[in-house]
Amino acid sequence: MDAAGSISGRAQVSLTQQHPQPGWVEQDPLDIRNSVTSAIGASLKGLGSSAVAGIGLSTQRESIMIWDRITGAPLGPILGWQDRRTVQRAKELISDGAGPMVQRVSGLPIDPMFSALKLQWLLDDVDPDRRLSRAGKIAAGTVDSWLVNCLTGEHRIEAGNASRTQLLNLDAVDWDTGLLDLFRVPSEVLPEVVASNAPTRSLLGTDAVGAAVCAVLGDSHSALYAHGIREAGAVKATYGTGSSIMGLLNREGISGQLEGLVRTLAWHDGTPRYAFEGNILATGATAVWLAQVLGTDVAHLDSLARTVESSGGVNVVPAFAGLGAPWWDERAEAAISGFNLGTTSAHLARAAFESIALQIEDVLSAAEKSTTTRIGSVLADGGPTSNAWLMQMQANLSQRTVLRSTIPDLSALGVAHMAAVQSGLCSADEIDAMPRNRTEIAPDLPAAEANARKLSWARAVSRARWTPGEEPGTTQQQDGALASTAKGSGQ
Repeated sequence: MDAAGSISGRAQVSLTQQHPQPGWVEQDPLDIRNSVTSAIGASLKGLGSSAVAGIGLSTQRESIMIWDRITGAPLGPILGWQDRRTVQRAKELISDGAGPMVQRVSGLPIDPMFSALKLQWLLDDVDPDRRLSRAGKIAAGTVDSWLVNCLTGEHRIEAGNASRTQLLNLDAVDWDTGLLDLFRVPSEVLPEVVASNAPTRSLLGTDAVGAAVCAVLGDSHSALYAHGIREAGAVKATYGTGSSIMGLLNREGISGQLEGLVRTLAWHDGTPRYAFEGNILATGATAVWLAQVLGTDVAHLDSLARTVESSGGVNVVPAFAGLGAPWWDERAEAAISGFNLGTTSAHLARAAFESIALQIEDVLSAAEKSTTTRIGSVLADGGPTSNAWLMQMQANLSQRTVLRSTIPDLSALGVAHMAAVQSGLCSADEIDAMPRNRTEIAPDLPAAEANARKLSWARAVSRARWTPGEEPGTTQQQDGALASTAKGSGQ
């Protein structure tokens, strides 16, 4: 990005995931490191390294790994944020009553999505008695921490990413000894927590030698920053494999109760800025899964879904690994309901796409309840937002205006904005004044029809959350975060 906010160069490098067992999600740390150095070189073609004022890193958040502190060699794979291998340990901690304390201190419910349980698993595998950890021979970190270590040799973590580990005291913005003890993570393995705009040393071994990383943000946080949101009120939804709905909190409401949502650190630029967030585990992934089942691709699934006016009563509840916000119910089971002998693959396809919009609406509704503020519009970003039909569906089912960003790389651009200010390329006022190009999509479905569809969905979610020994639709509570039933969610 240049000083005017225009994109001067762009590069993409594909990455893969490994699934050695059901529910396990891994990535190769060296592949991620190499993808970043390759992208730096490719995006600088024709510009030259002398043109680099600074670098920003926008990264996946809860994924975590460990490496040899002396050699820098990985001691295992990166465990992805979708990894569910620690479900049993999560159940044990919840049964032991640890949930309320963990959520009060970290802002997060006990769930395999967050880093702490994954880090405990990695250390149990490599250093079960923690002897090597306490001797300072093992380093641990999220993806941003790993990349900064590879690029500069420093062992540090950006505060917003640290808040996703479930090991950070959210109010103190520092590691919490009680959480470290609970998850059996020695403090010696952890990186230093730094501000989002704390510059690193100069980069080593890349085409941008001499430049520094001037800003780091989690990808969802970076998208929020790129939307220009600096105060409470506006809400954004990032669409992808899963989805994140996030908005800043009023400073006086930092410690308030958030029904079905989590409290997190959006960024720290000298002052910590807090946000609420709803994490949905499967949105775009649902379409990918159904396309595979039907022996086609997502583009054809999309075309198929458009051939019918409704799902014909079909609901697809994609609880492949339980449900995230606003339910946080790892016991929920994936379910397809409401089908009959007249149901076609087109109805299934439409139901899959509707599940994306309906899950996001569930979180928006929960956010309204928690913040007592009407959300009349939602800022949308991420790859799937290029699908105008899906965005119209979101507006219709939510009965809210969707403001879709026309910039495809919004999470990269947000951290570029912060890095530009820190490096002196732009002032904060210049960044805030830059145009945010958006397409406005208003609902064109009668509210009564939207409400009827949401009621059908709420009943399907309630059935998917039923477990033996409970009446279908009973309210479940986990980790101090209320997991509302269909009735409790106001839908």
